[in-house]
Amino acid sequence: MKIFIDTANIDEIRTANEWGVIDGVTTNPTLVSKEGKDFKSIVDQILSIVDGPISVEVISTDSKGMVKEALEMAKWSENIVIKIPMIPEGLKAVKILNEKGIKTNVTLVFSVNQAILAAKAGATYVSPFIGRLDDIGHDGMQIIRDMVQIYKNEKYGFKTEIIVASVRHPLHVVESAKIGAHVATIPFSVIEKMFKHPLTDIGLEKFLKDWKKVVE
Repeated sequence: MKIFIDTANIDEIRTANEWGVIDGVTTNPTLVSKEGKDFKSIVDQILSIVDGPISVEVISTDSKGMVKEALEMAKWSENIVIKIPMIPEGLKAVKILNEKGIKTNVTLVFSVNQAILAAKAGATYVSPFIGRLDDIGHDGMQIIRDMVQIYKNEKYGFKTEIIVASVRHPLHVVESAKIGAHVATIPFSVIEKMFKHPLTDIGLEKFLKDWKKVVE
């Protein structure tokens, strides 16, 4: 399973990239607004750090506007993926962009029906928001199980990859990998937590203490 980092913070992206654990980056208008910088300059910095898919989101809500924005952003790099909202106008844009060879990521997906429609329209990626489903009392991971099962059916010929989004904790990552999702896009704080285990800390402390005895 590939790991993308879900942030627009350059320091977080650079650090995670140096760890050697990320394959791409996803951003959205909310994440970008937190940085207080020009959108294009942020994307240029991200592209200079990570050689992988970089998802950037349109802000138009009509297909014509989405396509216009997407065509401009696609010029920035072949690694650019255009995030499109899961609405009828969005899927119209996805179809057009797919025919032009521009990669898309259908976002704000909350049901299997929506995931089927996105794949039919030719989306490169689809992003189900599992954490937000959990927040309202649903089983967010169930949508991933169902999507993987459907997308794997060779009769359908779906090429769309599943990006597990709205990841809230390391268990979401483990479950995503067990189910067979293509990608999990993860906040920096959750990636940090994935490193942690008390026995690792205890073991390292013991090794260093014992080595100090040898040196002495």
